[in-house]
Amino acid sequence: MPELRALRPEDDRSAFRSGNPALDYFFQQYAGQNQFRHHIGTTYVAVSDGRVVGYATVSPAHLECEKLNDSERKRLPSYPLPVLRLARLATHEEAQGQGVGKALLRHVCLLATRMSADFGCVGLLVDAKPEAAGYYETFGFLRLEPVTGEAPMQPVPMFLSIRKLARLLEGAP
Repeated sequence: MPELRALRPEDDRSAFRSGNPALDYFFQQYAGQNQFRHHIGTTYVAVSDGRVVGYATVSPAHLECEKLNDSERKRLPSYPLPVLRLARLATHEEAQGQGVGKALLRHVCLLATRMSADFGCVGLLVDAKPEAAGYYETFGFLRLEPVTGEAPMQPVPMFLSIRKLARLLEGAP
């Protein structure tokens, strides 16, 4: 399994190819400056044999309580709730199907758990690409808004509560 760690300035991002040009472009052009210059997010990378084979970009965020379904909203205050946002996750084409994406998602879940203990976090919010929404649903993520056919390229906001996230981590190897 690859090493999981925060992106470093010297990491070569130029050869990363996930099969999704928008994800590749973000990683090659913006991940570094967002992390090192603007401090608006952190990118974690999976590195194998000195090569980046996957990445996940996260940032703190908030979620309006009314976006949650009734069962998730129970006993929560009605003001904006702190969450960890998984803005992007991608695996290099040559590493797809080898568990890299799942390892990165698990790492992000651990970050959300730590954030919850350190200063508050009610769950993980994912900006899923429409074609990836089913992948996140297999882990228990719930769609926050109904998907319409009008904007197929728009991210699908999905949420996993900290309680469900902890149960997911307990069942993971």
